[in-house]
Amino acid sequence: MTEPTSESVLRELQPIFANVLDEPELVVDRSANAWTTPNWDSLAHIALVQAAELQFRVKFTLNELQAFKTVGDLVDLIIQKSSKL
Repeated sequence: MTEPTSESVLRELQPIFANVLDEPELVVDRSANAWTTPNWDSLAHIALVQAAELQFRVKFTLNELQAFKTVGDLVDLIIQKSSKL
């Protein structure tokens, strides 16, 4: 299995964000966060995390979830978790 890269993870997260946030034209980058992204509220945050866990077959701890503030944080966390599989 190929190790995930920042670009590949971000590419796979793109449709998740568009779908969960109900913004079909949404394009997120590593700096995107709840303050700069339409419809990203606390409930959407939970849905995004759940969808990412399913997509990448990882599980996040509460501490990890509290530390994640940007899409880049999520990407890095997914890469970190995936490399331990």
